[in-house]
Amino acid sequence: MKQFASDNCAGICKEAVDALSLANQGHATSYGDDEWTRRACDAIRNFFGLPCEVFFVFNGTAANSLALAALCQSYHSVICHESAHVEADECGAPEFFSNGTKLLLAGGSGGKISPSEIVRIARRRSDIHYPKPRVLSITQPTETGALYSLAELRAIRGAAESCGLAIHIDGARFFNAVASSGCDPGTLVRESGADVLCLGGTKLGMSAGEAVVFFNRSASEEFAFRCKQAGQLASKMRFLAAQWVGLLEGGAWRTHASHANAMATLLRENLSRIEGIAFPFPTEANSVFVQSSPETLRHLRERGWSFYEFIGGAARFMCSWDTTPDDVHALSADFAEAVRQSLPT
Repeated sequence: MKQFASDNCAGICKEAVDALSLANQGHATSYGDDEWTRRACDAIRNFFGLPCEVFFVFNGTAANSLALAALCQSYHSVICHESAHVEADECGAPEFFSNGTKLLLAGGSGGKISPSEIVRIARRRSDIHYPKPRVLSITQPTETGALYSLAELRAIRGAAESCGLAIHIDGARFFNAVASSGCDPGTLVRESGADVLCLGGTKLGMSAGEAVVFFNRSASEEFAFRCKQAGQLASKMRFLAAQWVGLLEGGAWRTHASHANAMATLLRENLSRIEGIAFPFPTEANSVFVQSSPETLRHLRERGWSFYEFIGGAARFMCSWDTTPDDVHALSADFAEAVRQSLPT
């Protein structure tokens, strides 16, 4: 039984497995000084079509936290949405790795931060007793699966620049955003003005590994030392890097991201036919958020389905690169039955 709790539940896609198998033949130089790592870095540069510095780490927490630490001093602050992963799900790692940089929380529907909110928070205080705003962190797509449009990204960039803020993007599902938006990756980055983007590979079918991509290349100075100090420098780096080669060089990333998005669209279409279900957020990538009664969700869990309830009490269902229409129909049928069981007798 496949699950919809997270796209982390899925296994490793064939392209990543094949690349790992090829990388496992013979010996290679350690700590990233190998052909697979060079190919992976070049593949990411080609993906964006932009000059950039690329570093590989094991997970998203390290990617976000170390990237923010590279942009901040301990007396700085980071503006982020109140539901952002760096605030709600990183166990204080951004503050830890930056030696105390404070997170300043912004509101906004759908997990988005508006330009006016950026300016309001950045200019709220400028005295020496307050942590100086230094970075804006946004998530694309947001924690609720919403996408920033090009117009929204341009407006955010203008607000950030007017306040002297660097820009960090949490792109744990950036591939899904690209596939949904119809824009090329470089355009999304240029319009956002991103200094650094944390590009997620695990949720798209890799076993582990995220890429920290610096478009402001001067900000990456000595970043390799941060990775080493944080325990994120893989000795057998080729086994992180090879998976990126498998996903990027043949275009498998687009196939898997588009498929996951399409399965989320199908799931929402199925569930929309069931009475008693509401959708608090749009489905613009590979997530579907559902509001239903506690009894319905309890019955759904009793049928073996796992999912998270968070962000306004909604239940989140994530589709993965390997989700099939049959999986979606099975969940939908059980959801309809769970609703029926919850009706008063």
